[in-house]
Amino acid sequence: MLLFRWAILLLLLVAGVCFAFYAATGQVKYRRIGWVVLKWTLLAALGFFAVLIAERVA
Repeated sequence: MLLFRWAILLLLLVAGVCFAFYAATGQVKYRRIGWVVLKWTLLAALGFFAVLIAERVA
C-alpha cells in the first residue's frame, strides 16, 4: 500500500511538472501530457480506494 501511495504522489508530481513546463514554454504538448498523466493517476487512485472501501464493507 505504501508503494501505491508513493506511485500516486510521484505521478501527481510529474503532472505538476508538465503543467509548469507548459506555463514556462507555452508548448501544448506538455499540457496534453500533464492531462493524460493526471487523468490516469486519478482513475487509478479512485479504483484503489474503491477496492479498499469494498474490503472494509465486506
